[in-house]
Amino acid sequence: MSTTARALRRFERESHQYRFLEAFIVIFVVILLISNLVGAKIIAWGSLRFGGAQILFPCTYIFGDIFTEVYGYAGSRRAIWLGFFASILMALICAAVVALPAAPEFHEQHAYEVVLGVVPRMVAASLIAYLCGEFVNSYTLAKMKILTRGRHLWTRTVGSTVTGQFVDSIVFMLVAFLGKESLATIFTLIWSGYLFKVVYEVVATPLTYWIVNSLKRLEGVNVFDVDTNFSPFASGSEGAAFVPLGEDFTKAVLEPGAD
Repeated sequence: MSTTARALRRFERESHQYRFLEAFIVIFVVILLISNLVGAKIIAWGSLRFGGAQILFPCTYIFGDIFTEVYGYAGSRRAIWLGFFASILMALICAAVVALPAAPEFHEQHAYEVVLGVVPRMVAASLIAYLCGEFVNSYTLAKMKILTRGRHLWTRTVGSTVTGQFVDSIVFMLVAFLGKESLATIFTLIWSGYLFKVVYEVVATPLTYWIVNSLKRLEGVNVFDVDTNFSPFASGSEGAAFVPLGEDFTKAVLEPGAD
């Protein structure tokens, strides 16, 4: 067994009970669902154009940073899939409600169809972009955490957003608006949205720092994805190093003779 593997076993916990992971996943899913509902509207701000989802959706990347930084890639993967299935359920229910015959005294069916009728396409665009972008975001942050040895959190939050949002913006705008808007409008939406979301992440860095550091203290552990299976379809936290706060990750896991 390698030195790194022996050191990793020292910190492996088969069942670590987190206090706040479930609550943060619930908030994350709610924000995701709201973003799907309002995403069809295009908002004008001067020459810039934004999808309605971009008001709240960048928050999901902050949550993604928090999940990966505090709970590891496995925690983030769990949140991503729960959000995915919740969005599918919402899309199916919205489609069913719109398709059902309206009562004669209900006169807002057309408006209902206009607003909720686009939700399935928006959810499809959101889900495809969401899966691609969120997993790229989490993977980047997890790998950068090892490279930076747990230091300089801002480099990970901003760096992961740069890659994750790049993928998300392109995929979402193409799937959501191709054939509906001109290519020029789609291109404007992509670069405007991408710039907005990256700046959003930079501005939110102090808040992210505060939440991450507070959660690490409350949870009492710092997770490093040393030998994690990064497949989106894997399960469990095998390969993650659960380093107690106060322990030196470099000496305990990366340097020989730590165990």
